[in-house]
Amino acid sequence: MVDKPAPDATRRSEKSRRAIYAAALALVGEVGYPKTTVEAIAARAGVGKQTIYRWWSSKADVLLEAFLDLAEQAARAAGQETDAIPDTGDLAADLRAVLRATVDELLDPRFEVPARALAAEGVVNEQLGREFVSGLLEPQLQLYVARLRSAQVAGAVRADVDPRIALELFVSPLAQRWLQRTAPISYDYTDTLVEYALHGIAPR
Repeated sequence: MVDKPAPDATRRSEKSRRAIYAAALALVGEVGYPKTTVEAIAARAGVGKQTIYRWWSSKADVLLEAFLDLAEQAARAAGQETDAIPDTGDLAADLRAVLRATVDELLDPRFEVPARALAAEGVVNEQLGREFVSGLLEPQLQLYVARLRSAQVAGAVRADVDPRIALELFVSPLAQRWLQRTAPISYDYTDTLVEYALHGIAPR
């Protein structure tokens, strides 16, 4: 009699986790955040509700982690680090590169559809908005802060500039244009934002 290998619980857990991520993101894009429930996520993922509650305390926690995972996958696919903005010594080039990658992410339906649903809910649901800003958005913005501080040390940015405010010169217009669909977003657009942010609009 041939002994069968014992089931690999790690692989099974990872498969379930990824199914839950996919289900949560799909549901929030289809029916919106209020109608997305842990029960619905479990049913879509093919797992028991207790499996979700064993790993997360709420649907918001599931979605936050799912978005973080999606962002990490996108960064790896683009050959980028997920914990830092590249520092090649050329600030403009580094900002153009990361903003172009952001454009790709924002235009990817896997990200765009659920992200828009959550952004809309965050406007009217203050608690959800705060959770996603602190858990998802702010950590990403701090990567810009770190890169701008590095540029200050190198003399590429004035020492008196507040990096947390400065990053909004290129991040906020991109987010506003994408959210409100005031105009298309593109590489040319984000390259121009970097040019304006670093060099201003007054005659040189």
